[in-house]
Amino acid sequence: MRTVHRLIYREILSAVAFTTLAFLALMFFFDFVDQLGRIGRSGYTLSAALLSTTLELPGRFYELFPITVLIGSIYALSRLAQSSEFTILRTAGLGPGRALGMLSTLGLLFALLTLLVGDVLAPAAAQKSVSLKALASGGLSVGPAGAWIRDRIDEPSGEHRNVSVHVSRLGAEGELQSVRIYEFDVEGRLLRRIAAHRARADEEGRWTLSEARVDHWTSGIGSVQVTQTPVMQWSSNLKASVVSAAVLPVGTMTILELWRYSRHLSRQDQAFALHAIAFWKKALYPMACFVMLGLALPFAYLHARGRGISWKVFGGIMMGISFMVFNSLSSHLGLLQGWSPWVAAAAPGLLYLMLSLGAFAWLVRYR
Repeated sequence: MRTVHRLIYREILSAVAFTTLAFLALMFFFDFVDQLGRIGRSGYTLSAALLSTTLELPGRFYELFPITVLIGSIYALSRLAQSSEFTILRTAGLGPGRALGMLSTLGLLFALLTLLVGDVLAPAAAQKSVSLKALASGGLSVGPAGAWIRDRIDEPSGEHRNVSVHVSRLGAEGELQSVRIYEFDVEGRLLRRIAAHRARADEEGRWTLSEARVDHWTSGIGSVQVTQTPVMQWSSNLKASVVSAAVLPVGTMTILELWRYSRHLSRQDQAFALHAIAFWKKALYPMACFVMLGLALPFAYLHARGRGISWKVFGGIMMGISFMVFNSLSSHLGLLQGWSPWVAAAAPGLLYLMLSLGAFAWLVRYR
C-alpha cells in the first residue's frame, strides 16, 4: 500500500505543482503589465514594479491554489484511469474508502500549505507591497472617503469621551498622513479637534502626532482655544494593530487580526459583518482543498472507453470554478441578507463537498 500511496501522491503532486507554476507565471505577467502604467509617476521605477509584482505572488498563490489543486488532481486521476492503472489498483484491493482516506491525507497537506501561505506569507508580502508603493508614491490614498475609526475613552471621573479618527493617506512604514481626531462628550458636543500632518501609533495606544493643531472648545462653541505644536502625544485605546486593520486592505490581515478588529468594531457598535465574514472565510478557505479533491476523485473511476471523457473533465473543472465564484459571491449575499458570518463563509464549501461525495458514492455504487 505504501507503493500505491507513492504512485498516486507523486502523480497528483507533480500535476498540481506544474499547474500552480503555470498559473502563477501567467498572473505575474498580467500583474506586471498592469504595473507598467505606473512607472515614472512619483518616482515609481521599473525595479519597484518588479518587486511589487513579486510581493503579490503569495496572495495569488493563496487565491489560485484550490483551483490548481482541482485541475492538477483531475488531470492526474484521469490519466491513471485512462491508462487503466487505477483499475488495476482497484482490483488489487484499493477500495473507495481507502481511496477517499488517501486523498484526505493529501488534502490535509494542501490545507496546511494554504493556511501557511494565506496567514503568514501573503499578509506580510501584501503589507510590504503597500509600504513599497507608499514609499515610491509619497503616500497612498485610503479609499475615496478615507478611513474612520471610533473609540471610547473613559475618564477617571467615571464619564467617557467618544472619539472619531479620520485618516486620509497612508505613508511608508505604517505612517499615517492627514489625520483628524474629533472628541465628543456624552451628549455629542464637540470638545476638541486635533489636525495632524503625520501620526504614528504603538501597541499601547500612544499616538505621536507631528505638526498638530488643536482646537479646544472650552465653554461652548463660541469660545475656541487654538494651539499648534510640532510634536504632540495623544493616548487612546486605538492600538497600532487596530489602526492598521482600518487603513490597510483586508488581504493584508491575518486570521487573528481579522478576529480582533471585528471584535473592536462590535464593541464600538459599528458594522462588523464585513470583517466577520472575512475572518470566517479566511479560517475556512484551506478546507476548499478537500472540496477540490472530492470533486476530482470521481474522475479516477471513469472508463477509458467511455464516451465524452474530455467533456466530463471539462465539466469537472467548470464545477470547481463555479465553486470559487459561489464562494466569493456568498460573502456579498450574506452581507446583504444579514446571514450569520460563519454560515455565509461555510455554505459553499459544505454544499459542494456534499455534492462531490454524493457523486462519488453514486459513481462507485451504480457505475
